[in-house]
Amino acid sequence: MKNKILAVASIGGHWVQLLRIAKGLEDNCEVVYMSTHEKCATMVEGHRFYKLQDFSRWDAYKLFPAFFNAIKFVWKEKPDVVITTGAAPGLVVLFAAKCCGKRTIWVDSIANVNHLSLCGRIASHFASRIYTQWKELGNEKILSTGNVLG
Repeated sequence: MKNKILAVASIGGHWVQLLRIAKGLEDNCEVVYMSTHEKCATMVEGHRFYKLQDFSRWDAYKLFPAFFNAIKFVWKEKPDVVITTGAAPGLVVLFAAKCCGKRTIWVDSIANVNHLSLCGRIASHFASRIYTQWKELGNEKILSTGNVLG
């Protein structure tokens, strides 16, 4: 039986980075995808895909419905691990997964050169593993193993 991974990211650069990571896992794991736009489903054909409501800190009131939907998806899929490259919707799914007792991985965006993103800093308080793509930002808690685009 293969491990199941729920791979989550907002559309755009976060999604591109997530695909780079998750595609390498598909041979050995069952990967289920989740993003904030339906057109992302066309990039992961042959895999289950769920649409997640998009929001940001500017419309944070959407966080609560997104959290409860995330709990529903995590409960339904029962992943072994949830991985996200962000942004806010990915963070909410990660927190929902942690509340359900799942292992969680946050991979901070390659764009965050000088410091961890706001969502990455929040995730660092509860995620099972935190990764940065910049060696200079790594420490004993935040691991750096290089960028996913290079």
